[in-house]
Amino acid sequence: MRKLASYLDSTNLKPDAQWEDIERLCQEAIDNQMAAVCVHPHWVAKVHRLLSNTPVKLCTVIGFPLGSNHINTKLFEARQAINDGADELDVVINLSALKEGNYNLLEKEVCTLVSLKVDHPLVLKVIVETALLSTGQLASITRLLGEWGADYIKTSTGFAQRGVSLEDLHIIKANRHSSLKVKASGGIRTLDFALQLIEAGADRIGTSLASALVQEMEAKLKD
Repeated sequence: MRKLASYLDSTNLKPDAQWEDIERLCQEAIDNQMAAVCVHPHWVAKVHRLLSNTPVKLCTVIGFPLGSNHINTKLFEARQAINDGADELDVVINLSALKEGNYNLLEKEVCTLVSLKVDHPLVLKVIVETALLSTGQLASITRLLGEWGADYIKTSTGFAQRGVSLEDLHIIKANRHSSLKVKASGGIRTLDFALQLIEAGADRIGTSLASALVQEMEAKLKD
């Protein structure tokens, strides 16, 4: 397995986060060579300046946390985030449409956002909130996201009754297109669980405890 930090999207999506919290998040990601930081759109322009000339990617959320925004609203958010310097977008899919099986609307939404990649070197992660889905719904949306050109399926916002489970990843792995990667997120609080998710097929781990996990891993390797 590659270095743990390279899997981590270090996240602070607290509604009351202040700049000192975000600045610390970024510095820890830089120091530990993490994959990305994930912050609210409000912080993107400032974080972009902070992460310039570092390998750490800048991720923000779109339609967060409920996903029920109009497609044009999500498109506006996405364009603004790109203009402010975001490298990666974690977009909450329209969960009501997903539960209803309205795949025409979902295809339009995802493909509209995927089209932004024509002009921007963008990574698009689509949050499906696995806690709200049946096995069949998760299998279906996993297959479709691969067909529609999303880069990642992301499991959770962290705002549902639970976050990611190993069973979620087993379902995703059994149904995903080879090009579709997996970001596991929500409730990842221990090193053991993070390692289990990576073993189960996660390409990224989204967690607000990224720095603590890296420290725990380093301590474990020294034992």
